[in-house]
Amino acid sequence: MTSGAEASREGWSRRRFIGALGGTAAVIAVPAPASAPADPESTPTADSAPAKAPAPGAHRKGKAAGPRPLYLGTYTSVDGGGTGIGLATYDASTGQITGAGTLTGVADPSYLAVHPDGRTLYAVDEQTAGAVTAVRLADRKILGARSTGGAGPCHLSVHPTGRWLLSANYTSGSVAVHPIDTSGALGACTALVKHSSPQPGPGQDGPHAHQFVTSPDGGHVLAVDLGTDTVYTYRLDTTKGTLTEVSQAHTRAGAGPRSLTFHPGGRYAYLANEVDDTIAVCAYDPTTGALSIGTAQSSGSTGSTTNYPAQILVTSNGAYAYLANRGDNSLARYAVEADGARLRLLGTVPVSGDFPRQIALSPDGTLLFAANQRSSTVSVFHVDDNTGQLALAGEPFASPVAVCALPL
Repeated sequence: MTSGAEASREGWSRRRFIGALGGTAAVIAVPAPASAPADPESTPTADSAPAKAPAPGAHRKGKAAGPRPLYLGTYTSVDGGGTGIGLATYDASTGQITGAGTLTGVADPSYLAVHPDGRTLYAVDEQTAGAVTAVRLADRKILGARSTGGAGPCHLSVHPTGRWLLSANYTSGSVAVHPIDTSGALGACTALVKHSSPQPGPGQDGPHAHQFVTSPDGGHVLAVDLGTDTVYTYRLDTTKGTLTEVSQAHTRAGAGPRSLTFHPGGRYAYLANEVDDTIAVCAYDPTTGALSIGTAQSSGSTGSTTNYPAQILVTSNGAYAYLANRGDNSLARYAVEADGARLRLLGTVPVSGDFPRQIALSPDGTLLFAANQRSSTVSVFHVDDNTGQLALAGEPFASPVAVCALPL
């Protein structure tokens, strides 16, 4: 497995390299959520090829047609990359994407997030001197950038209060907090924590923070670190913007956890493990912030090529989950069972692109967007509300080194 050491030249991180190439706390030991019972009808199979999309608006009543904003993340410092944040719109009924230019002035905006009030867009600047940038959407004015205090920031999210921006520095293995003022602009970093324990997992050269998110209850923030095979739980002081570690959850050695998403019920989460090509159901205690990681499960990949699970999502009604598989170039679909405690693999569909780095659901949940890094495309799928099945919504949209799609 390629590590950050092989990708250390200026502006490069392990995340980009793979895509281009084809404080101590007690360890949590909590029983894993129960496995799904054997069921002769539950054997996963490949879903039908998503060649024919259903009629527009067939999945949900009251679905509004018309253009909606879509923002696209890319790398600006690689051959064939973009020149900034891609601007586009999508038709909420058909899923068709229409390009609308580029917002320049943001370097390597590989991950994007929007403020809860919808007025400000945030982007990582995934470079050696990492930064986060704020953009006012009304006039697309860049409000400024702030240092993340680390290298290679690859993920960011906004705390539900709208007052704090959370970011993860992949290369340096640290997480940062920035205040957000009433205009949406960012202040100087109020917290920077480097993951110093436990020691890096097999084949890793150090900690590699890959994601930093808030729990559904809002009481804790969780950092997923691929390098240390650990998910760290912190309590965020929402007055001062400081972090206090309260718990650690460890995957099996060499799993390489990358992406965590919570079930809407708030008691379970799902973890995508990049290195060992698995996913896991996690139990979450909102009182303590403790996460307990269950038994590794299949990503749905066929095993015919090396596969790196990228991002896992769950529908807003908590009925289905989706996983992007890079290498296998598929989207896996899972049924969510037992109020979130179990995932059952239903099948996969081709992503109609190469190396789906990130996936996102439209706000109404009727469309799924997949950013395909190697093919420089964004695929759009209709999501069936009853079955969770995905149907391709036309030809993928061309976007240079597409690594993030954010539909609003």
